[in-house]
Amino acid sequence: MSDEVVRTAGLAKTYGDFWGRPRVTALEGLDLTIAKGEVFGLLGPNGSGKTTTIKLLLGLIRPSKGDAFVLGRDPGDLAVRARVGYLPEETYLWKFLTADETLAFVGRLFELPAAESARRAEVLLAQVGLGHARGRRVGEYSKGMARRLGLAQALINDPELVILDEPTSGLDPVGSAEVKDLIVSLKKAGKTVLLSSHLLADVEDVCDRIAILHRGRLAEQGRVDELLADDRRLMVELQSPDAATVEAVKAAAGSSLIGVAPPRERLESRFRRIVSGRAGEPPR
Repeated sequence: MSDEVVRTAGLAKTYGDFWGRPRVTALEGLDLTIAKGEVFGLLGPNGSGKTTTIKLLLGLIRPSKGDAFVLGRDPGDLAVRARVGYLPEETYLWKFLTADETLAFVGRLFELPAAESARRAEVLLAQVGLGHARGRRVGEYSKGMARRLGLAQALINDPELVILDEPTSGLDPVGSAEVKDLIVSLKKAGKTVLLSSHLLADVEDVCDRIAILHRGRLAEQGRVDELLADDRRLMVELQSPDAATVEAVKAAAGSSLIGVAPPRERLESRFRRIVSGRAGEPPR
């Protein structure tokens, strides 16, 4: 289908020993489809097959069985790689280069014209909050700053598919929130994002659908809102109710009532309002 950006069918990977004998099955029978403009979360504990799946989709390794298609082609196709952006779990950067020099170098790898590469670099460094440090050597960066530059590097080629492996690793709460805002902006721009993360709250905030891997197999997949819905309970929200209204609701609910209390604001939202000087504003 034309709107399929990623599709796998029976995808499997078995790693062999020195003599090529099968040793570890890291992934088996994976069937996934990721649509254009979707933010898709890939979840699972360590050793579940997430990294293997990403490497297969990037064409870094070949499958033992099954097929993988990215943008309708084999992941190893150079034309496909030019349309994909990737942020690995560990940020590998050249410490002696500045941010500007790093992005200029990556832009040359994608054969971008120098003027276009510089224009994109300026926009991206502002988006990831590094405009003030663009002339500093990367070796002087904190882990969070290096992570931000890695994200800019993954977007320099204006990719159609962005693969992010633990994108908020090393970032403070504000930085994590800004990365999530950036992911949402990528979706609005029509990009497709594959997000792998151990931080389940991050995935819940930005993903349309998720897949949960366990021991190399697909355990569950679906829309986030549908998977997390609890049909056994019903939430009723009231805007500034008076005491009489609250008592009426309690009486109507009867023995099925679990409790009545003000909703809790998420800690991330509270933190962001405090550090931005908006602590007195009501939560959104």
